[in-house]
Amino acid sequence: MKIIDAHIHLDRYEDKEIESMLKSADWLEALVSVSFDLHSCKRNLQLNKTFSKVKPAFGFHPEQPLPNEFELTKLIEWMTQHKEEMIAVGEVGLPYYLRKDGKVSARQYGQYLELLETFLVLAKKWEKPIILHAVYDDAPVVCDLLEKHNMTKALFHWFKGDQKTTSRMMTNGYSISVTPEILYKEKIQQLAKSYPLEQIMLETDGPWPFEGPFTGIKTHPNMIKYSISTLAKIKKQSEKEVSEQIYKNTRVFYRL
Repeated sequence: MKIIDAHIHLDRYEDKEIESMLKSADWLEALVSVSFDLHSCKRNLQLNKTFSKVKPAFGFHPEQPLPNEFELTKLIEWMTQHKEEMIAVGEVGLPYYLRKDGKVSARQYGQYLELLETFLVLAKKWEKPIILHAVYDDAPVVCDLLEKHNMTKALFHWFKGDQKTTSRMMTNGYSISVTPEILYKEKIQQLAKSYPLEQIMLETDGPWPFEGPFTGIKTHPNMIKYSISTLAKIKKQSEKEVSEQIYKNTRVFYRL
């Protein structure tokens, strides 16, 4: 069984933790390490140079204050300079949780939209897939932008949303990635049941902590093995069939 973690924040781990992670896991082929900001991008690029299994994605996470003009210019310039070394643009998207907490005004939300569109345009220009943070009522807004720019190589990581948007995403060929929550969250199980297996990947979003059987355990790519087992039961297929399909999906999407 070969596994690729489709979305993890490796820059939030210590080098020793990553080294241990890779040494103890022959089955782990790659880790797609997404970025939070320019500092995070640089750390992920350095990790790639140290650990060949680390595949970096560069972007700006939306659940934080907007970058100022200087910060954005520096980030775009750096991404442009290192575009050949990144596997995807990400993590980018819209600030659902900040907006839910009343920390984003309508004007600011418009600026987040403009920022996301900037990344979409770059991803298309550079022929890179895009990794999205777009949940609930932000998801259809992001679908609008993807359709506007005729982009299909899009991964909605840890997706949560209504059935209408889910159906739209399936039809458009967008992928989703599922976390270890699939073991204990019924809504995630229902999503995985309805979504085509050919459009699903698996992730940990580590070091984000999980509950259920993973309570108190440091998030590790080996949790994906349990996700495969659960997904196989949901899809009523063998673990071998599911793991091979997930592996294929992830390799093709990221061009590994």
